[in-house]
Amino acid sequence: MCASPSRADAAAHPSAAAIAQAGNGHGAAPCMACHGSRGGGQVSSGFPRLAGLNQAYLLKQLNDYASGARDNTIMTPVARTLTATEREALAKYYSVMPVPAAVIKAGANPSGADAPGGQLALRGRWSKQVPACVQCHGPHGMGVGQHFPPLAGQSAAYIASQLQAWQNGTRHNDPLQLMQHVASALDSADIKQVSAWFATQPVGAIKGTP
Repeated sequence: MCASPSRADAAAHPSAAAIAQAGNGHGAAPCMACHGSRGGGQVSSGFPRLAGLNQAYLLKQLNDYASGARDNTIMTPVARTLTATEREALAKYYSVMPVPAAVIKAGANPSGADAPGGQLALRGRWSKQVPACVQCHGPHGMGVGQHFPPLAGQSAAYIASQLQAWQNGTRHNDPLQLMQHVASALDSADIKQVSAWFATQPVGAIKGTP
């Protein structure tokens, strides 16, 4: 007869799927409550897509919430109730989760390069020392590594909220304060336009981020 797993074993090898669906049993709410059962986020509420994001990026954000380097009224207390091992397991779990079909469909009719948001995304605004967003975030905003997450497939509401957070100084966990500089050079119309542009970009080819 096999013995049931010990608490020590469970702590050493936490089930990310269980945490995502039901919480961790000691304070963390289910991830799916905000980010959806398939990690696609909630467009209307501005909760971001997690599925398919870079593992190192996801882990850094969870660790930053836990340490206070990034603050959010919902995520900070959640991250602080997750152990380091649980945060690592969740980052891996969501990084290999496929981008949901509903998110892919949302980018079926992307805005063109000549749209106001497309001009900022693809060309920047060098008169204000604002580089093109894709220089850091990759083609179509598909994301690059630990520090530059995907923008394609995120909701316009989420992208705008983060630009506003960098602009007003409530978010400051970016490398070399790059995003703080960029956001400070944008006005409210710029933020709305570039957020909407990235929200329409196709994500069908994304199998995770570089």
